[in-house]
Amino acid sequence: MPVLLNPKYAGFERRSGLDWQRIPPGTQPDPASNVLHIGLVNNMADTAMGATEQQFLTLLEAAAGDIQVQFSLYALPEVERKPSGQRRVGSFYFGTDDLRDLPPERHPDGLIVTGREPRTLDLRDEAYWPGFQALLAWTQEHACSTVWSCLAAHGAVLELDGIERVRSQDKHFGIFTCEHATAHPLLAGAPARLQVPHSRWNSVAADRLTEKGYQVLTRTSDGAVDTFIKEAMGIKQNAGLSVFFQGHPEYEAEMLMGEYRRDVGRYLRGERQTYPLLPRDYFDAQTEQTLREIEAKAQVCREEDLLDDISDVLSCVEIDNTWRSTAILIYRNWLEYLSRKKAHGAI
Repeated sequence: MPVLLNPKYAGFERRSGLDWQRIPPGTQPDPASNVLHIGLVNNMADTAMGATEQQFLTLLEAAAGDIQVQFSLYALPEVERKPSGQRRVGSFYFGTDDLRDLPPERHPDGLIVTGREPRTLDLRDEAYWPGFQALLAWTQEHACSTVWSCLAAHGAVLELDGIERVRSQDKHFGIFTCEHATAHPLLAGAPARLQVPHSRWNSVAADRLTEKGYQVLTRTSDGAVDTFIKEAMGIKQNAGLSVFFQGHPEYEAEMLMGEYRRDVGRYLRGERQTYPLLPRDYFDAQTEQTLREIEAKAQVCREEDLLDDISDVLSCVEIDNTWRSTAILIYRNWLEYLSRKKAHGAI
């Protein structure tokens, strides 16, 4: 069943750049219906906003099955944006203040909150931190379930329980094999070993999470935390399932490729000191060899023209999306959880 996008203004589908066909302009979710209303708080950088919208829309449509879903876009007003990003937010997004002002019967049944590449070492110094705090407090009282993605997960556990993220020596970058750590309905039907994309420098420690009442659901093969949850009572009966992804199950096949090219460009322009690692278990052996040959040239002389060589190589690469089926399954389980809560009047 299609996911229906609830636009801020009519004509969103013609002006947003989204490849989305079934969008009834101006539609508002009916609180009395069985339709699930999912909100995406998209904090990604201007250049990644559209891709992030598309990733979650297509993932939810694949996961929805016979569940009807309406999808709304929200943005933190404090996120620093260039004029192009400001125009996109102003045209297509509701503000998180609009979300907080909704009457209870219009609250989203579930929220997804993304992160963004940090500009400061301490997340509490980010310009959007006060708005993030207000959003987090609202979810703890009013949201049946919220998915916190990557940096948003780190920000949430920092604010909720003072759990600081720890920077790693090397970037966690690539496709990681993960294993179940705890049985949970979100993992129902998932294989014992699942693939998940990761792209992060920082991690939160499992022991700090368990001390504060979190459950680690999956771990990467090196023992690091992948997915974890926490349940807390709010003003609604049985409200408050928070789901935290350190990885990016929503990523489409080419996302890590684009991030690798971006980071190589930063190295060649002198914006970073070290050449980026190749994403693990992502490229085929021949592509890795060719990229390492370009890396060797770049280590001798940083020439921006080498970025064209990188682009030429990557333009011929086809990535096998080994994580898509599991991502669909987990989000299907999440939607079914919300549907059960709604059917029992807990939403």
